[in-house]
Amino acid sequence: QVRLVESGGGLVQPGGSLRLSCVVSGSIFSIYDMLWYRQAPGTQRELVAGITGNSKTNYAESVKGRFTISRDNTKNTVYLQMNSLEPEDTAVYYCNFKRYNVWGRGIQVTVSA
Repeated sequence: QVRLVESGGGLVQPGGSLRLSCVVSGSIFSIYDMLWYRQAPGTQRELVAGITGNSKTNYAESVKGRFTISRDNTKNTVYLQMNSLEPEDTAVYYCNFKRYNVWGRGIQVTVSA
């Protein structure tokens, strides 16, 4: 059974940084695409960033230049480094294992002074 566990969220001031982690268990990890989504209250879940098995990346326009997705295949982990955070980045962030469409439980990120 594939399982995803996110960590690293929390409260940060505008302009600050956070790094989210998502550890995958129960599956081969290195060859598959991984995605980060987010969902703010009252909005639909949106794709934030993705990384392929050979580490090609893509980003939503709203986070380009501020967020970086990466992976460590030795640790079965995908990361989302978030810099220059803005209040509009406040949301629950979800990790997604695209191949099997498995989701983590989500982790809260709050950007507020």
